[in-house]
Order: sequence, then structure tokens, then C-alpha cells
Amino acid sequence: MASKTGDRKQHILQQLAHMLERPHAGRITTAALARELGLSEAALYRHFASKAQMFEGLFDFIESTVFTLINQITAQEEDGRQQAFQVALMLLAFSERNRGMTRLLTGHALVTEDERLQPRIAHISDRIDATFRQCLRQAVTQGSIDAQAPVTAMASLLTHLVMGAWLRFAQSSWQVLPTLHAKEQLRLILDAPLN
Repeated sequence: MASKTGDRKQHILQQLAHMLERPHAGRITTAALARELGLSEAALYRHFASKAQMFEGLFDFIESTVFTLINQITAQEEDGRQQAFQVALMLLAFSERNRGMTRLLTGHALVTEDERLQPRIAHISDRIDATFRQCLRQAVTQGSIDAQAPVTAMASLLTHLVMGAWLRFAQSSWQVLPTLHAKEQLRLILDAPLN
């Protein structure tokens, strides 16, 4: 029975993410979600105490997936500059493959939702920024980036590039892909000479 409950919860979250993928999706109500699933609202609330808890489940998925992939990249790639490059590309590709999650990460889907969800976005972006700083500090230690490089500013710029690409993707109704020109843009940041 526990696996059926887990499967149902997963199915509810998948449907919610699918509904978030619609380019002009407005506020998603539990009634609309229940209708899409062919369930009653009461059935939804047997699995989740609130809609905010459903969104938290999606954030849990994002964090688990993204930071597992980051850990894999940093474990497999020794060069810090390459780590930063690959992490950024992965984050952009994640957005491209997970449009509903992109609407969460940009805050679009949360405008009229429980304000306790907003800090989850800030937490994820802070962790991404910290990852870039760690990669770039390693690159400085390895000598692949100049010791005088403004690591904190570079990490911030990488974070802004990723989040800006996510935002543009969502605002363009999925027309401007996050990976468009990504390699060239990342090289401009990571290979930039210092004065």
C-alpha cells in the first residue's frame, strides 16, 4: 500500500509539473489539478496537506536532481574551470528539459502562492552561486585561473547568466532556449583576461 501512495504522490507532482509547462498557465488551482488527474480535491489532500506542500515536493525534486548532478560533475572533472563550465551547461539543459520546474525556479508559478515558498528559490540560487565559487577557487588553486581573478564576481556572473537564461526561456513561452549561445557566453566569462 505504501508504494501505491508513493506512486500516487509522484503522479500528482508530475501532473503539477506538466501543468506548469503550459506557456500562459495562470494560477493552478487544486480543483484544476484534481480535474486533470481525474480525482477529487479530497483525494489530493489525502496525499498532500496543501498545495504549498505539492510545490515543496517539486522543489525537493529540483534540489535532489540538480545537486546530485553537480556532485557527479565535480567528482568526475578535476579542473575547476571545467567544473564551472559543465555545471552551468547542466543547469541550462535541466531548465530546457524541465519547463515546469523552470517556472518554479524563476518564481513565475509562485506569484499568488504561499510566500513561504519564495525562500526555496533563494536557497537554490545561493547554493548554485556557492558551487560556482568553489569551482573557481579550485581553478585558482590549480592555476587555470589567475590568482587575482575576482572569483566572487565571476561566480555571481555565472549565476546571473544561468538564472537570466531561465527567466528568458519562461518569458519567451519556451522559444528562447537556455542553451542558445551558452558555450560561447560561458567562455567569455571563464576565459576573460584580467586588466
